[in-house]
Amino acid sequence: MSAEGQDVQITVDGETVAARPDELLIDACERTGTYIPRFCHHPRMKPVGMCRMCLVEVDTGRGPALQPSCMLPCTPGMVVDTESEGTRKAQDGVLEFLLVNHPLDCPVCDKGGECPLQDQTMAFGPGESRFVEEKRHFEKPIPVNDNVHLDRERCILCDRCTRFADEVAGDRLIHFMDRGGQTQVNTFPEQPFSSYFSGNTVQICPVGALTAAPYRFKARPWDLDEVESTSTLDSVGSRIAVQSSRDRVLRFQGVDADAVNWGWLSDKERFVFEAYDHEDRLVSPLLRGDALGNRTLDGDQLVAAPWGEALTVVAEVLRVAPADRIAVVGGARMTNESQYAWAKLAKGVLGTDHVDAQLGDGLPAEVVLGLPRATIDQACTPGGTIVLLGPDPKEELGSLYLRLRHAVVHDGATLIELTSRRTGLSDHAAHSLRVLPGEVSAVVRSLFGEGSPAGVVGLSTDELRDAGATLAAARGPVTVLLGRPSLAEAAGPVVDAALGLHDSLPDSTFLSLLRRGNVHGALDMGLAPGMLPGRATIAEAHRFVDHWDRVPTERGRDTLATLNAAAAGQVDVLVLLGADLLADVPDRDLARRALDGAGTVVAVDLFATPTAAQADVVLPAAAPTEVDGSFTNLEGRVSVVSRKVTPPGTSRPDWMVAAELADRLGADLGFASTDDVWAELAAVSVVHADLSPEALVAHTREGLLAAGGSELERPGPTDVAGRDAYGLRLVASRSMYDTGVLVGHSPSLAGLAPGTRASLEPTDFARYGVTEGEVVDLIGPKGTVQVAVTADDGVAKGTVHLYVNQPNVDVCEIVDAALPVTEVRVGRR
Repeated sequence: MSAEGQDVQITVDGETVAARPDELLIDACERTGTYIPRFCHHPRMKPVGMCRMCLVEVDTGRGPALQPSCMLPCTPGMVVDTESEGTRKAQDGVLEFLLVNHPLDCPVCDKGGECPLQDQTMAFGPGESRFVEEKRHFEKPIPVNDNVHLDRERCILCDRCTRFADEVAGDRLIHFMDRGGQTQVNTFPEQPFSSYFSGNTVQICPVGALTAAPYRFKARPWDLDEVESTSTLDSVGSRIAVQSSRDRVLRFQGVDADAVNWGWLSDKERFVFEAYDHEDRLVSPLLRGDALGNRTLDGDQLVAAPWGEALTVVAEVLRVAPADRIAVVGGARMTNESQYAWAKLAKGVLGTDHVDAQLGDGLPAEVVLGLPRATIDQACTPGGTIVLLGPDPKEELGSLYLRLRHAVVHDGATLIELTSRRTGLSDHAAHSLRVLPGEVSAVVRSLFGEGSPAGVVGLSTDELRDAGATLAAARGPVTVLLGRPSLAEAAGPVVDAALGLHDSLPDSTFLSLLRRGNVHGALDMGLAPGMLPGRATIAEAHRFVDHWDRVPTERGRDTLATLNAAAAGQVDVLVLLGADLLADVPDRDLARRALDGAGTVVAVDLFATPTAAQADVVLPAAAPTEVDGSFTNLEGRVSVVSRKVTPPGTSRPDWMVAAELADRLGADLGFASTDDVWAELAAVSVVHADLSPEALVAHTREGLLAAGGSELERPGPTDVAGRDAYGLRLVASRSMYDTGVLVGHSPSLAGLAPGTRASLEPTDFARYGVTEGEVVDLIGPKGTVQVAVTADDGVAKGTVHLYVNQPNVDVCEIVDAALPVTEVRVGRR
């Protein structure tokens, strides 16, 4: 017997190897250099022993016996023979049976060339078939959803897709049906495979039974070139393989990064590459007829212009504008290197601190960077405690949701939710508390026996006491998932609650749920008011004296303050770095007034968004698949972004645009490549000093954590007015699919936005006397929208919930960003 926790010694094909305690034999053999063929086994799912392809002979003490290595834990002294005659005969037989009904259509099958069945038949199969009868036939293919097609004739019943849907995603929508020789995988009628994660079943299918519609018949594996990169769609930073042919990206595949996404991707991450190759991409700069801000002329159109002319126009308006009347908004979609270049241009050349990568939908940089930070692995520690104080991870951060779900469902983590509505994790939560917008700080105080539980609306004393007792009894690490649960609720109440948790649980750590792409890289690079690269503040300007000409001395405005200033005519130049204000800022009225009031608007973007269409100068930027650089995810992990294809037209990397603008302003940023940018960053940033490009490349799969933070600054508490007895507090949250620019330009995703209804808690539904599906007026401080209503016991009493950026109604038309919470009334028509 081995001591607990120590490796055990086993013999494989006559050689002694070390296996970890309780490690499955198939994994131990592969790790030590012996590959055992398999179809059903997947390292991220529980073993089932379905296919029997992994049978090997194991000495039982009374002679060898065939046993499935995917189900067999290693034990001390185990003797295994993977090359015996019995093992070979078993493998030969399994393959012959699998090929009885499997069609031999490899030349037209999308899996051909990367097919485990094809490969293992050649390596371990009989070489010929004795089966001469007719194979079974099914209609082929059938769509199980909009993007996944099923060819049942090819299915070998390995159970991978059904196990993934049930065990990993929690979407039990694809099943085994019928019996015996007619057993098949399928969906029930009227129940399509409506999962946000269905594309993973295509990738893990060991044959061509499941194929992705966007890739069908596009290329062969040997036609594809591949680089490993990072998904920049959201802040998880999932590892992906970018595959292209003839300078066109044809698919993204998930890469198994142990620290991040485990190989899983949401369908949005998987298929968003289509947008980068869309014909609507900007391919040259655009200038308005009178680009210097005179909007009195009617009919001025944006027309194509050479880069030199466009850059000169932008440089001239920047040159004459006072620093205090220049603002830069956006930048979360860019690489770290581009963010640093723009931070240096804005703060070190132009001298403005009115810079913010967040669009009124985030949290103060000093809070995100100042609170003790958790990693994804720490948040998902078996037996740990997770407090959700933010949005639904399933809707906003799909790959993180799968990690969290695994921790809660399979690894014994305890989940406590403080949310305004049901989330994808609510069914597995130990405590799921429905909290009114603006009330979460009072809830947190009540959890720790402070304040009056009677003052917390909609929650019983027992609910608060039990949740507080669970937190007090936590023995493992406590991780707070922190983000904005509603875009109709200001950051203040959430920050107050987070600081309350930090004070009451000083050993707790925080994992940011800010969603926008590389927003955490933007904060690290100084694209926030009062901040400088390396998580430094403007008070630490001495770090930059050797590399920057100047540093702002006073803290600038955040995005909402900038837009208010622009609306008041106090912004001469507004630079938008991938920021579509009319779709991204929660207060649509404010966004429109800011665009109308700003002097000159310069947009650097991939598409002519509604906001870019109102700009005076539009500069085309390169997409993530077209640039080299790095990315910082929500845990502070820095990973490589790799260029795979050529940017369309004359579009350029964002850092290059900043460098050329600086040159026309008579300044030299000192950058001729992204390596130059990183070298300077390492010189000024203690956080990034050890993260050289060479080190990042050496750790391409897992990335490197940028350790360290800034000092926690505490904003003052937020005052929330009392509730309107006749109104409801608005909850406006994001859904996975919407009418955003990337989803809208990805044909596989564009039609998936679900639309929205106004969801009311059943007692509120009855109080207003409305009927299911009735169209009502939601009357808010900024206007009125018409929307159908539905009763939903998953929302908090006293609230109304809608998804933002949906095709049928824009709830942000009634959001007032100046208020801590937005209250609305329901008017029957």
